[in-house]
Amino acid sequence: MASTDTEHEPLLRHVPSALPIPPVLVQPGVEKLDTPATIPEDAVFPLPAFTLARLDAQKRKMPQCIAHRGYKAQFPENTMAAFKGAVAAGAHAVETDVHITKDDIVVLSHDPTLKRCFGRPEKIIDTSWSTIKDLRTVAEPHEPMPQLREVIAYLAEPAQEQIWILLDIKLDNDAESIMRLLGSTLSSIAPSSTTRPWRQRVVLGIWAAKFLPLAQQYLPDFPVMHIGFSTSYARHFLKVPNIGFNMLLPILIAPGGRSFLRDARRDHRQVLAWTVNAEDRMEWCIRRKLDGVITDDPEKFLRVCERWDERVRESLLPSDLRSFLYMHWTWVFITVALWWYKGRFMPVASREMIRRKGASTVAVAAS
Repeated sequence: MASTDTEHEPLLRHVPSALPIPPVLVQPGVEKLDTPATIPEDAVFPLPAFTLARLDAQKRKMPQCIAHRGYKAQFPENTMAAFKGAVAAGAHAVETDVHITKDDIVVLSHDPTLKRCFGRPEKIIDTSWSTIKDLRTVAEPHEPMPQLREVIAYLAEPAQEQIWILLDIKLDNDAESIMRLLGSTLSSIAPSSTTRPWRQRVVLGIWAAKFLPLAQQYLPDFPVMHIGFSTSYARHFLKVPNIGFNMLLPILIAPGGRSFLRDARRDHRQVLAWTVNAEDRMEWCIRRKLDGVITDDPEKFLRVCERWDERVRESLLPSDLRSFLYMHWTWVFITVALWWYKGRFMPVASREMIRRKGASTVAVAAS
């Protein structure tokens, strides 16, 4: 993810350059996760039942296959080719990232700049759609950046009416602008099925509590999932009914992850994991009965599901030692970051993060 040195401050100022920094910690806006939010006392978010694990052909409950930025392993990420490829591969859902152009068009891009995917230095927020529409990805086959309305129009076709979409609403967006524009975009395109409106096919993925009141204001009938890399931060959302969780996989595997999964299940919350590409990690998600797996390679995950045999005992050693070490390094790094910067970067679990008007604070203490 492209970001400047100033965007790393103050979180990463003292990190030795030789240490690999988990990308999630350098995304712009991550240091502002501690912004508190207030929601109405009677606020109720819809239950995203369509994100639950599904029975396969053998009547086994399996996590849904969610294509990360489309079929990222085969196509340039966040392009129509990637989304169509994911659907053709059999994915149940697609995940994508949203940003805003200079002229208020919602486009699909993980990064806030055009550099990594399109070879241009500009920020998307500083660039008009008239410029962006003519760009093509650096990766082959060279594809344009789509608007959100393009993928929504594609999903509105009768052949895709069973596919749902998870929107990763990036932190560097102006919160009110992106939520307002998402609302207007989704309301401008009618789905093909009157029995499955967009509120039953679109999930709002939010990183920070500050997006909750805006979701209530602009998209009140849409389900919400917290996207996160800290179980202590995620626990704040357990007292807000029906909010699901999309968690960084190493955090679920690491100490504290098991208790979080237990508490989420006890409260009937959906739990997804990202980004899962190694087969043994896919098997871990199946064994733990997660509701969804976000992967770059949906075909691989579906193959793992098809040959899954729950009678086979789980291996104590991972098939990929390098991946295993990186996942645990990610957990250690994030844990240290939370401890070191807990006063400025991330709230400890006992701090008030989500309040209800006229009601007691909605917060939850660390377990």
